[in-house]
Amino acid sequence: VQLQASGGGLVQPGGSLRLSCVSSGRLDHYGIAWFRQAPGKERERLLCISGMDGSTYWEDSMEGRFAISREKNTVYLQMNNLKPEDTAVYICAADPFDRCDLGIVGPNWHWGQGTLVTVSS
Repeated sequence: VQLQASGGGLVQPGGSLRLSCVSSGRLDHYGIAWFRQAPGKERERLLCISGMDGSTYWEDSMEGRFAISREKNTVYLQMNNLKPEDTAVYICAADPFDRCDLGIVGPNWHWGQGTLVTVSS
């Protein structure tokens, strides 16, 4: 499966953005996760949604400002009340074992290219 992320851009603090991750194929058997990587920092997992049952998993650091959803072959990342520290490249990835619950990244994951989100006034 190939993934294409889009929707990034420049947004003011407190604003919202919705990122899209479009898959070249069906996502019924893939867990899809959103990550981000800020300059000089390690990649951080944000949320994950199961392909089998739509269950969602998120990191505690998300504070409820971010939400993940799925519609057909597209997974969305809704981001609200954005802060300057949310500035990063946002990347989606597919887990062929659909194990969002494990919270780990395996060598068989499929990665999309990132989309840059800049939060600044």
